[in-house]
Parts: sequence; C-alpha cells; structure tokens
Amino acid sequence: MNALKKIRISAVSYLNTLPFIYGMEQHANFLAQVEISRDIPSECARKLIEGEVDLGLVPVAVIPQIKNAQIVSDYCIGAEGAVHSVLLVSEEPIEKIEKVYLDYQSRTSVQLCRLLLKHYWKQEVEFLPAQAGYETEIKGTTAGVIIGDRTFDLPKRLSYRYDLAEAWQNWQNLPFVFAAWVSNKALPADFIQSFNRVLQFGLSHKQKAIQHYNLPFPSLELQTTYLDSYIQYELDEAKQKALREFLGLIKS
Repeated sequence: MNALKKIRISAVSYLNTLPFIYGMEQHANFLAQVEISRDIPSECARKLIEGEVDLGLVPVAVIPQIKNAQIVSDYCIGAEGAVHSVLLVSEEPIEKIEKVYLDYQSRTSVQLCRLLLKHYWKQEVEFLPAQAGYETEIKGTTAGVIIGDRTFDLPKRLSYRYDLAEAWQNWQNLPFVFAAWVSNKALPADFIQSFNRVLQFGLSHKQKAIQHYNLPFPSLELQTTYLDSYIQYELDEAKQKALREFLGLIKS
C-alpha cells in the first residue's frame, strides 16, 4: 500500500488508549498501512466527521453525525460500573447544583450527563460551555464534567464526585460505551481483520504497554488498576445493547 492510500487513523490521547496504540506500534506491517494521529475525543470526532481521517476512536454520541458510519472493531472504551475517569464534580452535593460546565474535550460524556441529570438525578440545571482552564470555575453551586487523565489529579475541594458510568449502570442496569472505532467509509476486510488483531495484541499486553510508554503520571499502580479493572474493552452484546439504548435516548 503506497503512502497515498494509507488509512488515516485518529486515536484518543488518553491513558485508556495505550493498549491500542501499543498494539498498532508493535506491528511494522500494520504501521506501513496507516497514518496515526493522537487527539482529544472531540477532535477525533471532528476529524472523522469532516473526512480528515478514515477511522477514529470517536465518542459514540457523534455516530449519527458521521456519514456512512461503520463500527469496525470488536473493541471499544467502555465500563461496567464505575470508570473513575468520567465525572461530574463539585463542591456541593448534586441537589444543590445550579450550573454545570460541559467538558470541551468530550461529546458522549456531556450527553450522558444531560440524560442523567434530567432522568436519573431529576435536577434542572443551567449548562455552560467550557473552555481550557474551566476547572478553576467549578466552585460553589457550579459543577463541571471532567473526563480523561485530568480526573486523576482533581483538587481536594471538589469533594463531590459522581461517576457517570456508575450512575448509568444504576439507572439502566447496563454497561456503558464511551468510544468506539468507527470508519466513515467501507474499509478492506483484510485491513479490518488485521486492525482487530493488533488491538487484541495490545490488550493482551497492557503491562508491557504501561512500561513501554512510562507515563510520569498517574502512578504505575493506578495505571495498571485503571486499565485492568476500570476500563472494559470488549464490545460485547451487553455493550452493544447499551450503545443502542444510549443513542436512542439522545435522539428522543
């Protein structure tokens, strides 16, 4: 496959994606077929929607916006119960919250928060668009959705932390899918098979991925626990059902 025909991939730049990245980077034959960029989730979505990439690990809330959207992988970023990295945080308990900043890095998580506040917690709040640095504006009765690696180092003053995946599980009795591998065109069957193989390889070598990238934060112990216990990668039947339910709710 020549350079002009390389498949362009956008992958999320969070800790939870390290096994996927490791699997791809450990296979030279696969790497020769692709160009990989690492982006925040909302940028992965934008690139796939606008055709700047062919395949992305995108927030599932944007799937209806992607022309010719096709889920091409057996794997996802999901959770069964608490995920610990998708949170509604505040200084006050949820019944006192009046405003909520919505994380600019996310699309699925903010839609999930809207659903939970309306249907599960039954709270009426004002939603505020967030920009970089908005975390400092979360105080008093103003809460905020924060996702990804930033949740590992939240200030202690934000003592109320509501795990959105855990709340969804309590509400729907289902796991949750935050992101899926989606293409905006039909991809060759042999590429899809190869893609799933390298992802599976990475998931089978999570500890090696942690050691290889040697992130300075969070601790190695927390990285291991997070990837082994909190993130669920199999896009199994229960997660597919949860995905259909979530997409149906945000359409209604």
